[in-house]
Amino acid sequence: MNTRFYNIKLMPMAADCGIIDDGELWVEGNRIVYSGPASQAPGAGEREKMPQAPGAGGPGRRTPVWDREIDGRGNLVLPGFKNAHTHSAMTFLRSFADDLPLADWLEKQVFPMEARLQEEDICCLSKLAVMEYLTSGITANYDMYFYPRQIARASVDCGFRTVIGGTLNNFTSSLEQEEENFAELNHFHPLIRYRFGFHAEYTTSRELLEGLARLADKYRAPVFSHNSETKSEVGQCLERNKATPTVFLDSLGLFAHGGGGFHCVYMSQEDLDIFRKKGLWAVTNPGSNTKLASGIAPVKKMLEEGIGLAIGTDGPASNNCLDMFREMFLTAGLAKLREQDAGAVAAEEVLRMACTGGARAMGLSECDSLAPGKLADLIMIDLHQPNMQPENNPGRNLVYSGSKQNVKLTMVDGRILYEDGRFFIGEEPEYIYRKANEIVGRISELRQTAGKIPAV
Repeated sequence: MNTRFYNIKLMPMAADCGIIDDGELWVEGNRIVYSGPASQAPGAGEREKMPQAPGAGGPGRRTPVWDREIDGRGNLVLPGFKNAHTHSAMTFLRSFADDLPLADWLEKQVFPMEARLQEEDICCLSKLAVMEYLTSGITANYDMYFYPRQIARASVDCGFRTVIGGTLNNFTSSLEQEEENFAELNHFHPLIRYRFGFHAEYTTSRELLEGLARLADKYRAPVFSHNSETKSEVGQCLERNKATPTVFLDSLGLFAHGGGGFHCVYMSQEDLDIFRKKGLWAVTNPGSNTKLASGIAPVKKMLEEGIGLAIGTDGPASNNCLDMFREMFLTAGLAKLREQDAGAVAAEEVLRMACTGGARAMGLSECDSLAPGKLADLIMIDLHQPNMQPENNPGRNLVYSGSKQNVKLTMVDGRILYEDGRFFIGEEPEYIYRKANEIVGRISELRQTAGKIPAV
């Protein structure tokens, strides 16, 4: 599929958040072959179609034959957002266990319900999340949940890009399974990647963590996990190990080849020094951390320290809404509130976290900008709506006033998966909704029969 976007405002984000007002972007197959001013496009001024030449799209080369030409009507095209931490299949717990602190939420509500999931449930529940990602302009996610093959199947079926993170812990997985997943899923499909990971220090024994460090060293691979999400988590780790989670995990060699942490709310200076020296990524999840009253990550301090930052929604059970616009606003707003400084974190920094930072944290360097040769993972933002006007600064509008209603089109790997409210993911939305509700109905019936968890 060859697609030409013309008459667009273009934010390539190859270096900064600057906008090309007379932009044009060409996609051949799943790759971008031209991105820049319309006046500099190959064959500029010649609107007739010409036979495709080898390597079409470069300077002085002929124009490709287009399957579709999209008049952007002055709308904004930029790299898709990357959801750098989520648990997609937890859609089944959306609005089930709310208004509880993290420990009670996990142990009394989430864990008992998850025990009643069936493997085949994960595919449908993940597809429901993918649909929501697409409406929010998210073109890739870093997923972390049970049954990774079902997660991979859901993403491939929909045409969505997913990095799957390991969930090693004391209860539901093993080192052998982790290595098997790494070997299999990194060759499953071009849209799928697998990375080593574990749930958290407090759910994973030292023996397992040391084994995972050996695996990471064997494959020279990064490792990610939940890290320093709550004050009590850090305090308990200090009691057990005489060190913070970051310091303890680093002492085991888990970060020898990079990686990072999700949440990173309670970070000491020593923790930040380790993140900086090891090139680790901090993935902030402001929506979830706000709703669970976990705290506010030191985003400004991390930026000052030169630590790589990305943004995640966390799962739809703790956040309820898989909305990158809300996360961007909260990332900026909560940082300002935490520091009591309205200039603490600029909108441009937050936008880079959501697009470029997320891609690099997830190992998706081919999706971090709209430059020739990069993968065609992009979104079109409808600027012809009240919340996007006037166009004093469209980038800041995205962070401070943007919403899902502005996402006109989402393309992943050169395929348009969402456009003008319609999904092109191989299944009808109503079928996915019906199946998801059937899963919830079955689990709820089991829950009431067991009598262990009070009916909602």
